[in-house]
Amino acid sequence: MRLAVAALLLGLTMVATGDEGDKDPCVYEALPDNDTVLCKGLKVFYPELGNLGCMVVPECNNYRQKITYWTEPIVKFPGALDGATYILVMVDPDAPSRSSPKARFWRHWLVTDIKGADVKKGKIQGQELSPYQPPSPPAQSGFHRYQFFVYLQEGKTISLLPKENKTRGSWNMDRFLSRFHLGEPEASTQFMTQNYQDTLHHQAPGGSSEPKDKPEPR
Repeated sequence: MRLAVAALLLGLTMVATGDEGDKDPCVYEALPDNDTVLCKGLKVFYPELGNLGCMVVPECNNYRQKITYWTEPIVKFPGALDGATYILVMVDPDAPSRSSPKARFWRHWLVTDIKGADVKKGKIQGQELSPYQPPSPPAQSGFHRYQFFVYLQEGKTISLLPKENKTRGSWNMDRFLSRFHLGEPEASTQFMTQNYQDTLHHQAPGGSSEPKDKPEPR
């Protein structure tokens, strides 16, 4: 009888443990392979989440909502040169959606004149041409990539044109880089997230979806 009760209790414990594990949504998922090409030497730290480089923001603890109002992340480039100056760019290439990026390269953050010694430690101090704007993908627009690039400034004076300052969306990033003869980024990374209200749709991070109501790009 004791053996039967013991076996029953053991079985219940195993079932409870298994159920608890299945319901835990706090999983840090890596980006799909085709989106890891930008993962080169840059680290981006958000509160509670840690380094989000080449990761998908997990569903747990309202992280996909919290990231929409957190202040700017800590961005570290360990390979920065102490005597150099750098430019930091953060963009969303999937505005308003990855399947129809009509406002692509939405400019979320642009900082120039960052000292190498500072960015090496994660201090983004310099000329802020576009103040930080948190990721805020529209509802029903699928997953968005948020990309970070660090460029070597080499003493150039960087500025935005008046028409570039009028809006953050539909930014011609390639033209901006060409205007100041900026080459390949010294370091880069990206992460993905989607609107926290869309979590129940369970769309794969590498997929894309067309917004049903054409929301405003963010």
